[in-house]
Amino acid sequence: MKTLSDHARSILAQAYAPYSNYAVGAALRTSSGNIYSGCNVENAAYPLGNCAEASAIAAMIAGGEREIAEVFVMTNGDTPGTPCGGCRQRLAEFASTDIQVHCGLLSGEVATYTLGELLPFAFSLTEES
Repeated sequence: MKTLSDHARSILAQAYAPYSNYAVGAALRTSSGNIYSGCNVENAAYPLGNCAEASAIAAMIAGGEREIAEVFVMTNGDTPGTPCGGCRQRLAEFASTDIQVHCGLLSGEVATYTLGELLPFAFSLTEES
């Protein structure tokens, strides 16, 4: 987890958050052991911004990988921030419900959840309609 935390902390410093002042850095470890990271990038037209988790997933896909094994999300708030609903579903597209999602602060405080705890009824390709 230390390496993921270090990656999330490092990329958090690159976040572009002039509207919310809420910087987020995310690091994903894949099943192969590679780490991909991303930060949030806000935009004056709010829906056009990118979440850190979505940015990290895009980097992972661009790197040719498809399976997330562990996640670390670092925020600069007062309490550890969890991924938004959309990013929970994005993570579920490439991860099993039992992976750990660590949510940490620059101070070192960390809360850990499984993806299933964060998104108990995720949509999936195999789900019956």
